[in-house]
Amino acid sequence: MVWRRLSRDLTTRVHFLFDELLPPILRDQKWVMSVPLRLFFGQKARLFIDFKEQAARMSEMTTVRLYREVQDVVPQRETDLNAGCVEAILAHLSGRTALEVGCGRGYLAQRMGDRHDVTALDIVLDPRLLEQIPQVRFVAGNILRLPFPDGQFDTVVCAHTLEHVLDLCGAVCELRRVARQRLIIVVPRQRPYRYTFDLHLHFFPYPGSLVTALNPGYHSYACRAIGGDLFYFEDRSAQPRVPVDLERVG
Repeated sequence: MVWRRLSRDLTTRVHFLFDELLPPILRDQKWVMSVPLRLFFGQKARLFIDFKEQAARMSEMTTVRLYREVQDVVPQRETDLNAGCVEAILAHLSGRTALEVGCGRGYLAQRMGDRHDVTALDIVLDPRLLEQIPQVRFVAGNILRLPFPDGQFDTVVCAHTLEHVLDLCGAVCELRRVARQRLIIVVPRQRPYRYTFDLHLHFFPYPGSLVTALNPGYHSYACRAIGGDLFYFEDRSAQPRVPVDLERVG
């Protein structure tokens, strides 16, 4: 399908075209969006059109089956992260141990594994990852029930995952529970619309949108846009609730 062949840069431009330049009164119309969705996803366009209406009623297994069903029409890249976000994540890892939640095809876990003791988790794992990236420990699991004790990892990273999770608050609580020093979250910078080219449930158009949703509490934090993504950093070891200068934190 057309969408599957597009690079991250091109899909970001498509999102910009439809989300920023098309008037909202048209952007939210089914008759308008059905045309590009069918162009990009063919007969499976209906799965994207109906997703937001059905997501709240879907069981975990139904959700897993849906993601498997659309695998042949969505991009199969090494990673959905842009290069700037990858470098920012690697630069802000702290301590010896790191957990990546929502590891996908293992690209970021492998990069982190060059200098850190890395565990990578996803709800569905490709069994080939164990052979392809032997330095990383891969675990199948759900972000809402992480199979790890409190504070097990110095740094916890979750990239391009939270936008898919219905229970955002529950997921973030679990990420914080297992993070001892730092929490790093990356989400796509995207406006909320009813019909989108992805199976996203949460949308964050501005850094402030993500900070408000995550509610850092009394921990120091920072959030900024990097390309088409939002990069959020939280220092779990610091107490004052103040923004952090990302350029000064190693």
